[in-house]
Amino acid sequence: MPAIKTENLTKSYGKKRGIIDVSLEVDEGAVMGFIGPNGAGKSTTIRTLLGLLFPTSGSASVLGMDSVKDNTRILESVGYLPPETAFYSGMRVHEIIELSARLRKRDCAEEAKRLCDRLELDTKRRVGELSLGNKKKVGIVCAMQHRPRLYLLDEPTSGLDPLIRQQFFELLAERNAEGATVLLSSHVLSDISKHCTHAAVIREGRLIKQGRIEELVGAGGKRVVLKGVKDAAELERIGGVHSIEVNGDDTAFVFAGSAKELITALAGIDFEDAAIGGRELDEVFMGYYSDGEA
Repeated sequence: MPAIKTENLTKSYGKKRGIIDVSLEVDEGAVMGFIGPNGAGKSTTIRTLLGLLFPTSGSASVLGMDSVKDNTRILESVGYLPPETAFYSGMRVHEIIELSARLRKRDCAEEAKRLCDRLELDTKRRVGELSLGNKKKVGIVCAMQHRPRLYLLDEPTSGLDPLIRQQFFELLAERNAEGATVLLSSHVLSDISKHCTHAAVIREGRLIKQGRIEELVGAGGKRVVLKGVKDAAELERIGGVHSIEVNGDDTAFVFAGSAKELITALAGIDFEDAAIGGRELDEVFMGYYSDGEA
């Protein structure tokens, strides 16, 4: 059973676009990166999964529970971190963390202390005194202290310094190794490629790609750099060649096809040397947003 499954999930805000026919599946034990620019529909999808928003049409299940009928149980069961954390400013950090545990009817004191130590969080300070990064730490502890089977994390590392970011991803890897599933929304593509097993790309409210990281990068084609090309215009006549860039003596392009097809295609091109490699996830991702295809 998938940890998350949506079928044609749509959320409309009247004349404003929300999400449209999103069919997303996240297997148990996966770490899914959820990629898209601001306003693409990432947060709307996550909030609809949690039952914080009701869908206009379609359906969503989380850990086998219906997002509408079982939204209270879902909120009790998952670890959710919103993109912006908002707490009562007059309360101390330990009071916020304890309140979060009581709302779930759990005793999380031991795990909360361990997480606060790992994240170097001072629990005696009042929330109103905290920096953006420290408020984010409070949100992380509240999302992780009850050791849920599923994490829905919306921009979880914004405001964190590099050392704490590293600690956060180590914690996430430990939970995943224990069997937890993660849906991680982020603009930091290096985090997605390094820490996620799968990725889903959403654009203008529609899910346009999902799969394993290596499959998405492989599907993005090969990046080729030719040195000393006599006539770059000849490349435009080769099927599968796109995104041609000429920089001095180097001509770079993306080739959508196999290595054997590439070698055959280049047989008629006059050039001095060639370098062929895979594309990075951020390059593939940007392709989905520049011209609609990677």
